[in-house]
Amino acid sequence: MIKRSVAILLIFATALCGSAKRLNDKVMNRPYADNRAWHLGFSVGVHTQSLSFSHTGLVTDQGETWFVEQPSYSPGFCVNGLIDLRLNSYFNVRFTPGLYFGNKVLRIHDTTAGATETQNVKSTLVVLPFDLKFSSMRYRNSRPYVTAGVMPTFDVSKRRSDIFQFNVADCFLTVGFGCDFYLPFFKLIPEVKFCFGLTDLLRHDRPDLADDPSMLKYTQSVRRAASKMFVLTFYFE
Repeated sequence: MIKRSVAILLIFATALCGSAKRLNDKVMNRPYADNRAWHLGFSVGVHTQSLSFSHTGLVTDQGETWFVEQPSYSPGFCVNGLIDLRLNSYFNVRFTPGLYFGNKVLRIHDTTAGATETQNVKSTLVVLPFDLKFSSMRYRNSRPYVTAGVMPTFDVSKRRSDIFQFNVADCFLTVGFGCDFYLPFFKLIPEVKFCFGLTDLLRHDRPDLADDPSMLKYTQSVRRAASKMFVLTFYFE
């Protein structure tokens, strides 16, 4: 599912950017746009969220060994603002605060008896990305670039008493690439970004399970849970 969705989105982005380039290579659009100190804009896009788990190998008194995985991925929606500061001819600093709406379905199964549990994890992330953007020289109406940065996130979705609970705050290292396409009245900027979570998201302390301690076996089976994201966005600047 994830490969098919990403392939369709990338084909769409390539076709859109190719059309924009063919239509606008004859005339130099917005020739002085990059000389401005500040740039403002916004973006819309899609993303996928995933969790990778490290397990403790716990064997319960009943002989159960629980394993957690995310067998499939669901595309989510994201929207961001854009504040861009020009440092020199090649480097810019960008701040792109926004909201990411996503969903993850976890499969928890006993590797010995074959019992299975599932948990649907919905998230609404407030993201605060800071990126350093390095651009090549402009060629006609296009200018490719790469980015690297950090992205603090805060999950503001409603907390529930589930099989697993996750911490609100996280921080990602991000790397990405894209291309500025200069249209007559604005810049269209498709961008692909890969995000790698730095913290353990799993909440190990579960006082909410004091009345049902048997549920702790799931949390105790996991040593660490780290988040990753793939993001495809279209900026309008």
